[in-house]
Amino acid sequence: MTVLVAVTDNREGHLALVQAITEAQQLEADLVAVNLANTRLDISSLDTHGVNVTVVNRLPQDSQDSADVILDEITNHQATRLVIGVKRRTPVGKAILGSLSQTLILNAPVPVLAVKLPEGELTGGAFQLPSGIRQVTG
Repeated sequence: MTVLVAVTDNREGHLALVQAITEAQQLEADLVAVNLANTRLDISSLDTHGVNVTVVNRLPQDSQDSADVILDEITNHQATRLVIGVKRRTPVGKAILGSLSQTLILNAPVPVLAVKLPEGELTGGAFQLPSGIRQVTG
């Protein structure tokens, strides 16, 4: 059994990696971390006890689409689960197609565990509503 995680260079990507390690430990599975960041992935500071971790570095010069890279790695490593980090979106953001996470959720041939930051923790690019305007979620 193999868990595969898509690791980006933001907080959502780091959270996905941490959760994937936990999943692999619970399932007694191997872990493949596909690094989509522009730098090498260093997992030495993470507790990977009992998990065989393989890091696949996708370098910036690679021309293949990130979603295709992840989908290919699922097949190459015969992964049984995919873990991804997702951003919280506004209702308008939910209507916009084309995000990596949406592509993976819709096209992955295995179950996808989508993890997100805690409710109160906004991403750096999150839109702040002016005071008096209520946020609608759905």
